[in-house]
Amino acid sequence: MATVLKVFDKWKEFLAERVSQAGQAGMSDEIISKLAFQIGEFLATKVDPENEQERLLKELWDAGDEQEKRTIARLMVKLVDKG
Repeated sequence: MATVLKVFDKWKEFLAERVSQAGQAGMSDEIISKLAFQIGEFLATKVDPENEQERLLKELWDAGDEQEKRTIARLMVKLVDKG
């Protein structure tokens, strides 16, 4: 379980770095959220979850309508932004 959490923490760290870089590049929160949504769509259709956390996120993503998916994307950005 510790390895899974480390992998998930690494993924959150990676996402946090990208969000920070986007902000430093002058991207608005809205643009960052739109990019997070697009990344979520890509991951949900092209990448198999590798751990329980990723599987849960995929299941939530798959269950949601477009508005709910956009909310998940904004929440993930918020999660890593507050880090």
